[in-house]
Amino acid sequence: HPLVRGLLGERHEMRAVMIVEIMRAGGGERGLGEVRAAPRVHRLAVERGRLPGHAQPALAEHRLVDDPEQREAAFDECDQRAENRPASKKRGRAVDRIDHPLATGAAFLDPELLARHAISCGPIDGIPGAQSTAALAAFQQNQNLPVTGRLDEATRAALVLDTPPLRQLVFTAADLARLQPLSPTWTGKPQQSALDYENALELVAERAHAGPAFIRRLNPSVDWSAVPAGTILSAPNVDLSAPLPRAALIRIRLADHVLEARDDAGVLIAHFPVSIARNVEKRPVGELRVAIVIADPDYTFDPATFPESPEARAIGHKLVVPPGPNNPVGVAWIGLDRPGYGIHGTPLPENVGRTESHGCFRLANWDARTLLSLAWVGLPVMVDP
Repeated sequence: HPLVRGLLGERHEMRAVMIVEIMRAGGGERGLGEVRAAPRVHRLAVERGRLPGHAQPALAEHRLVDDPEQREAAFDECDQRAENRPASKKRGRAVDRIDHPLATGAAFLDPELLARHAISCGPIDGIPGAQSTAALAAFQQNQNLPVTGRLDEATRAALVLDTPPLRQLVFTAADLARLQPLSPTWTGKPQQSALDYENALELVAERAHAGPAFIRRLNPSVDWSAVPAGTILSAPNVDLSAPLPRAALIRIRLADHVLEARDDAGVLIAHFPVSIARNVEKRPVGELRVAIVIADPDYTFDPATFPESPEARAIGHKLVVPPGPNNPVGVAWIGLDRPGYGIHGTPLPENVGRTESHGCFRLANWDARTLLSLAWVGLPVMVDP
């Protein structure tokens, strides 16, 4: 950040990054009160009264300025990263180098590390929220840690960062060839070869399990309106840390908007935010079973399902929509043994867990694809109120 860099100088760039990320986690950059430049930064005063109300808990959780020992330890770690030296083995968490300032923010590292354990917070956006709290709680429960939903010391020690938080993605000629406009009408969608990505930003964000705004922040020099083939981009490193076993049970908690997969011993395999039916009477409760598992499905548009749509009322007959990430059921369909019900992806991952569906259980596309690899015909699905 130019302001903090100017105050601290280039030698303290990594310290400046940490300060800015504390402010961003708290809701914005306007919370900066005072940064005093010195060989060691001994004071950072943040004007809490100027932050929006939702920022206070996140700021209080992530600020590192109250305890002198914690502050000095944090600055030592930043110095080691900036000088490209490995951190002390006693800490056991650092990689050789973090190459982008946004990668140092706790609000980024939490969901990125959890994603490697198939525990999803929805799109990674660098902003703490209810879904990241639920994901942390799931990880803590699975690790037999106190369940706080916060990144406390015990959880921080268990979430080992053993590979760089960012990776490089190459936007290829094949990626460029996939892009195509998405018809806004139901009659236009069946005429397309696929309901694929509309632009490069959408493709990269979904591949990185991230929000488009966060990908923009990681790649500030990219002109997203015209990304040429061969462009190298920075993105969260969300590759799974280990292969996942086959699920023995899927459990959906309607009240929490959460779907979890567990193995034969009841151990958590995967945790995802999920959207549920808007109407209570359309929410199935009790035991169901998986009836079919389909990757990259097409979609049958039934006007009767969308009585609120003037276009649907005018069409009056069913239409088959081709596969693709912008297909209404996304990239995966896990059909259940209740007609018309299933678990599937969505072209709008930022809405998962926040908005409601017509009846099915909706996941982000990347989570739906992960669940597809765990599911099998006959798999029990327990739906709790």
